[in-house]
Amino acid sequence: MNQQIPQEEHRIRLDQFLKLQGITSTGGMAKQRIQSGEVLVNGEVEIRRGRRLRPGDRVTVEGEIYLVEEDLW
Repeated sequence: MNQQIPQEEHRIRLDQFLKLQGITSTGGMAKQRIQSGEVLVNGEVEIRRGRRLRPGDRVTVEGEIYLVEEDLW
């Protein structure tokens, strides 16, 4: 049987992205930074660490902008 995985599951979570980019070294640090309002997605504060990112999204931390690219997953 061939199951299709929902598109959302192919997208990287915000907390995973922060670790992958080296912005934080642990999931706990990512959670803390996100929930304290230090992380913006596409110019807006995002406090959900499980937010799924799409290619083209821009994540901003401390004034640095990180572009989400398709080949991350």
